[in-house]
Amino acid sequence: MKLRASEWGVLVFTLAYVAGFGIWFVMIGNLEFLWYIATLLFFVGLIGATIKRTRFPPLILWALSIWGLAHMAGGGIEVDGAVLYAFQLVPIIGEGELRLLKYDQVVHFYGFAVTALVLWHLLQLNFPVLRNTATIYIFAALGSMGLGCINELIEFAAVLAIPETNVGGYYNTALDLCFNSAGAIAAVLLIRLSQHKAAELSA
Repeated sequence: MKLRASEWGVLVFTLAYVAGFGIWFVMIGNLEFLWYIATLLFFVGLIGATIKRTRFPPLILWALSIWGLAHMAGGGIEVDGAVLYAFQLVPIIGEGELRLLKYDQVVHFYGFAVTALVLWHLLQLNFPVLRNTATIYIFAALGSMGLGCINELIEFAAVLAIPETNVGGYYNTALDLCFNSAGAIAAVLLIRLSQHKAAELSA
């Protein structure tokens, strides 16, 4: 696997924080996030093995790595006696699982915005006929939402396998899906806007 200098930078950064948080999770006995580390390492390997075909630019690779770091921090750092994921960044509304706006919700928004960006890149790379059509944006957004559902299934598997988790209940899952969808839609709108601006500047 031959990587460019920019790709090596992302890989080293990612493996460094994975190793650090992995050691920390073992020390504190957080088995739930060891599950997530295994999932993250799988995707690191998948991206590395297919990088020649996917041709991900550094922007996407760094965005994916930062998502992973945000996820590890959410489960490994405590604020006010609870994991960062449960921390309310902005006290907008609600109590318990209906609280807005929590760190967890921001990470879901960001993560599936990045996922929509990844899917858009792969679609326009492999299906150039879709470039600049409504279809590519709709497919990227819907695909990201679908992967968000798979993420919730992984969390459900963690709940079944590990008695005590910080995943949350029904309301938490529903809010996760809402923020996943909002992030996906925001990403494709931003991509479309940036392309429109680029076209105007080149005209």
